[in-house]
Amino acid sequence: MAGDKAASPRRPLTLDEVEPSSENERLGVARDSMLCNPLILKPEVGKPKRNCCTLPGLDFAYGLYIQSTDGGVPEAIGSWDTVKPRSVSARDMPRDFISMNRGALRAGCTTARDFNLYYKAKDIRRKGEEYSHLQRGPPKLPADFTFGIPPRPSTPIFDLLQHKYKELWMEQQRALTVAQRVVKKKSRKDKARETRTTLLRREPAPAQEESFWHLPRLEKVGPHLSTFPARDAHKKAASASH
Repeated sequence: MAGDKAASPRRPLTLDEVEPSSENERLGVARDSMLCNPLILKPEVGKPKRNCCTLPGLDFAYGLYIQSTDGGVPEAIGSWDTVKPRSVSARDMPRDFISMNRGALRAGCTTARDFNLYYKAKDIRRKGEEYSHLQRGPPKLPADFTFGIPPRPSTPIFDLLQHKYKELWMEQQRALTVAQRVVKKKSRKDKARETRTTLLRREPAPAQEESFWHLPRLEKVGPHLSTFPARDAHKKAASASH
């Protein structure tokens, strides 16, 4: 009985159920609508919150009632309902582009526009026997073929506990270091060390032109006095000095 009372929904509180000095006691004019307003109703200590909405009776069924039209169990036992094969119309079959492309080439179509016009003029569809999935045979597989994913190899737990993979990696690194040292020694023996003399012989330094120092403010000032009788004499004296 206690379980039935706890499982039944708590209906809205009424004025007859309100006891003096309780949480929802009302002084003065009291109306039933005050106890149906969730903003005014106060929660009761040690009890679940009441539902302020009026609920239908216990014989009320929630949801929609759908009347069965298939006959129920007697219909299922007395007859066997089979699905009739559905005939596929020729218009619903996919296009046979192989035949249409062959015919378009024979008709002399060379551009995409010509091919589209040919497709609209002659819409060839595939035959039902060729497209039916019932006519297709199962794939040919060997007799010992196993379906599914192959199992993962077992983890070598003893190799992990003994740090075997670490030792293998260390040995590989040691062998790699020894090989690099041997190659480095061979390269040092075969190749002679270059000096500054060999570098200058192979790539001589560019010749530096001698230039005298002049004051920056006198760089663009021309000569005010010429002691040569003619310009040709100045050129001859300069070539002779060089």
